[in-house]
Amino acid sequence: MQLAIFDLDNTLIGGDSDHAWGEFLVARDCVDSERFRSENDRFYRDYQSGVLDIFAYLSFALEPLAQLSRGQLQNLQREFMQEVISEIWLPHAETLIQRHRDAGHHIMIITATNRFVVEPIAARLGVDTLLATEPEEVDGHFTGQVAGHPCFQEGKVVRLQQWLDQHPQYARGEKWFYSDSINDLPLLSQVEHPVAVDPDIRLRDEALSRGWQVISLRGDTEAFASAMDI
Repeated sequence: MQLAIFDLDNTLIGGDSDHAWGEFLVARDCVDSERFRSENDRFYRDYQSGVLDIFAYLSFALEPLAQLSRGQLQNLQREFMQEVISEIWLPHAETLIQRHRDAGHHIMIITATNRFVVEPIAARLGVDTLLATEPEEVDGHFTGQVAGHPCFQEGKVVRLQQWLDQHPQYARGEKWFYSDSINDLPLLSQVEHPVAVDPDIRLRDEALSRGWQVISLRGDTEAFASAMDI
């Protein structure tokens, strides 16, 4: 059985949901605006540079989940989907997912962003499986800590292998992985069909040097259709 794996941020959507969630909380005055914006931007620059300390970032990013009530979070989550995610939605991403679905492939999103932020996005895309960084919960409340292994860089390889151990029917099948980021090089290097999607400069160079497919899910429909190779 075959597996189509997708990164989420700047791959299936035209922006970074993790950073955008932070900006959204600032705009809603749900956090200390000046401090939170500064740290949110700093961590995002570290991510783009490939030097992010994931545990330091998660200690920062998961803090609001512990400080806000579940009711507040649910309302914010709904507004975030309507006001922010809808603006960076990529119809070509839905087309690509559907093409894999029509081929009988299991559809998976694997993302470093925490499950609370990305679960509604994955649900809207209709994927079969979501592997995300898991915020710890105790008695129905977020603690502000991470549960298990963060789904980031080599952590995506670890989390995928854990999933494959539980679903061995996919272990030997062909796998596609679509990503925009050099941070995903560990997993891209392990699948049969690595695809760079609107990649950052370093991933584009790596993809071209290795002969990997490079596509865009933004812009011209005809160019997108001709670039698809499943």
